[in-house]
Amino acid sequence: YCVEFKTESLSHYCALENRPYARWMQYLREGHTVCVACQPPAMNTDTHRCSGDGHNADGGKILHWEAVGNSRCQGTWKKIRQLEQCLCPLVHSFIFT
Repeated sequence: YCVEFKTESLSHYCALENRPYARWMQYLREGHTVCVACQPPAMNTDTHRCSGDGHNADGGKILHWEAVGNSRCQGTWKKIRQLEQCLCPLVHSFIFT
């Protein structure tokens, strides 16, 4: 499954990232919708959920995220909806870890 979030805030460290494999962090923007896929091995084998997916969060709850590989690139987002069929666009698509 996938979860759509609206980014609320992000640290300025995301824009400073210039390592080739991590340049995607430069494209994060406040107010953008991002799509995050929940797949193994991040998916819990018992619950079939990913930690941090906002399962019990309503649209008003602010959730925290952190980029893998740059713990200073972090921020907040609000859950928009969960999608059983992942139809994430190629840009602004991520995977839970």
